Amino acid sequence: MSTTTALNTDWQRVIEEIAEEVKPLLATGAVADYIPELRNVDKDNFGMFVSLLDGREYYCGQAQTKFSVQSISKVFTLTKAFSMLKDGLWERVGKEPSGNPFNSLIQLEHENGKPRNPFINAGAIVVADCVVSHTQDSLNDMIDYIRGLAANKAIHIDHAMFRSEKAFGHRNAALAHFMKSYGNIESDVDEVLDFYFGHCSLSMSCEDVSRAFLFLANHGVHPLTNKRYLTASQAKRLNALLLTCGTYDAAGDFAFRVGMPGKSGVGGGIAAIIPGLLSVCVWSPGLDKYGNSLAGVKALELFTTKTGISIF
Repeated sequence: MSTTTALNTDWQRVIEEIAEEVKPLLATGAVADYIPELRNVDKDNFGMFVSLLDGREYYCGQAQTKFSVQSISKVFTLTKAFSMLKDGLWERVGKEPSGNPFNSLIQLEHENGKPRNPFINAGAIVVADCVVSHTQDSLNDMIDYIRGLAANKAIHIDHAMFRSEKAFGHRNAALAHFMKSYGNIESDVDEVLDFYFGHCSLSMSCEDVSRAFLFLANHGVHPLTNKRYLTASQAKRLNALLLTCGTYDAAGDFAFRVGMPGKSGVGGGIAAIIPGLLSVCVWSPGLDKYGNSLAGVKALELFTTKTGISIF
């Protein structure tokens, strides 16, 4: 996309049109109910926030309402682990789409305790272990790291969500113990799980998430602070993983319809980027059968259609 086209796009009009067009979808999705605390979220919520690298920002709806980011937070822990361990990280977690549910035990057994990619739950638990093994006061350190990315010191854990995740996270505990038996979890399992449940329980707004993803649209450097989080090569690789693995086992359909690297969470948020131009976050709690926001996917599809931009 040319600079001229970006400057001439009426971004506010585009996102307001999108919000109006996806309204009929808000009632059709189902909120995640396997985490009890998520059952209480109003499906009528919809927010969208666009952050351009040149500093312009546009938003509509409930873009400044806090929601549970869930798996979107895996991008931040992966960034930290990748920056610390570099390519050694891939000895413990793969880089391929799973094609199976994000919490599958069967696939993990077939592959001898090495998760297929860092965004399925098993992979994110290995990434969590990498962070816990190489940092002190890991969870508070991670929260501060994310606060820096989002330029918001008020980001915090929703403790009711954390308790709900921990009380009902039996499948995640099984994944962690299973990988421990293969030697692919180094730290204490309970410590790793507390870190994992903790970062998944963060409350952030579309504004927070959109700003936090800007460094991935800018070759690893955050444009608001000029701080480098990843090398340009690492940012490229992480964006490739977002495209191929970021939306559970619907990543192919998401790439086909939307054409942006992105990461979803069962809290209803989806963050996506256009390299060299922008990051965007959309939130709508009603999910499709894959665990992705139903209205959110449609909103991002409309976003690339109406603006004429995608990575393709």
